[in-house]
Amino acid sequence: MAHIEKSSFKNNQGYMLSARLDKPDEEPRAYVLLAHCFTCNKSLRAAGHITKGLLAQGIAVFRFDFTGLGESEGDFSETNFTTNVQDILSAADFMRQEGYAPNIIVGHSLGGTAVLKAAALIESVRAVVTIASPASPSHVAEQFSDSKKKIEEFGEATVVLAGRNFTIKQQFIDDLESVSIISDIAQLKKALLVLHAPLDETVGVHHAATIFQTALHPKSYISLDQSDHLLSKPSDARYVGQLIAAWVERYF
Repeated sequence: MAHIEKSSFKNNQGYMLSARLDKPDEEPRAYVLLAHCFTCNKSLRAAGHITKGLLAQGIAVFRFDFTGLGESEGDFSETNFTTNVQDILSAADFMRQEGYAPNIIVGHSLGGTAVLKAAALIESVRAVVTIASPASPSHVAEQFSDSKKKIEEFGEATVVLAGRNFTIKQQFIDDLESVSIISDIAQLKKALLVLHAPLDETVGVHHAATIFQTALHPKSYISLDQSDHLLSKPSDARYVGQLIAAWVERYF
């Protein structure tokens, strides 16, 4: 049985972000900070199954809702890629203050891209994992390319993402297009695992190739075979958790 500790912490803008720590019965062998995918939240089923895979190997997992999503405070329309990175740094700082600084940092989709930007600034992190992540933040704008003209004209537009309505403002697109993570990947100086499905229709596998080729060793790439972008099959998500647990063994 895992132990769940619910908590919240302030980000750099003063918003309270909702979080939870899942711990195995025994003393955790390591602590993971998990960043969820774009417009998702910490309760996404895939995040839960990844957590179960890690818990089974004695690894604790801390996950949280980005600003304006899930149970966290704030307005999603005022957030962007840069604020996501800042939220990750705030989460890592909270973990450190609570006495369990993250040893491993994992990000799914855009969460993984943000993790690549934030990882170098978190001293306790020794290993970094991306799951189906874009090599460039600007790739996310392709999800609402049909609304781009309206956003440019009116400053914002309502777009449908994963069946839900979200307000996307011009500042969000401007931020995506202004940020590059290539130099961050090249200077990471931490072990890196890239996980990606070759048939991912949301983020093409060439993004994984760019991340992997840019990074210095130690680095690893594992194909997720038939998985989809959101790891919607429980078995695929659990497999990811098990892979991460096995891979990080030497970095504890």
